[in-house]
Amino acid sequence: MTLLDDLREHRLLSIIRGTDAAASIDTALALADEGVRLFEVSLTSADALRVIEAIATRLDGRIQLGAGTILTPDDVIRVRDAGATYVVTPGLAPSVPAAIDAGLPVLCGALTPTEIVTAAGLGADAVKIFPASTMGPGYFKDLRAPFPDIPLIPVGGVGADTVPAYLANGAIAVGVASPLSGDAPNGGDLDALRLRARSFLEAVRDRA
Repeated sequence: MTLLDDLREHRLLSIIRGTDAAASIDTALALADEGVRLFEVSLTSADALRVIEAIATRLDGRIQLGAGTILTPDDVIRVRDAGATYVVTPGLAPSVPAAIDAGLPVLCGALTPTEIVTAAGLGADAVKIFPASTMGPGYFKDLRAPFPDIPLIPVGGVGADTVPAYLANGAIAVGVASPLSGDAPNGGDLDALRLRARSFLEAVRDRA
């Protein structure tokens, strides 16, 4: 299956950004055990390349693993070599054409209609609307009329309670960082993480 196929099927992208490499790995393992199948490890995480490599090795064949906050062509090569199979950017960046040239799917960050058109024109597989909470779920309904064929994913401040509204208004999936991972990637509570994962998985299944 392609990345877009998995996004449309599973609808929850877990974003891991942590200060503790071992805890970030444990976060991914716990989320995978709960049924999360789409991951993004931010390059701003502690020892991010080692985290990506460890997750890719330990969860091989079970998940789609992306790398986030990818800005430069060099970033693309480094995360690809570590085991990432797609890249995510916070906005329009030189990493987008570099990833496409490297054969990696891209979730390109954008906010305005002009940025969405530009991201799609560069060849992004989907557009990450960031920060989504600034605009809210209704913004996705507004975007669907001019952009019915561009896959959109809200990221930034998406809570389990707002997931159904984003999906109902046209998002193909939601990307969630701290509202899902909490303090787990920093060495925090994995049991609480599992409970949050169940809430988010229930929220996306309600709109399946």
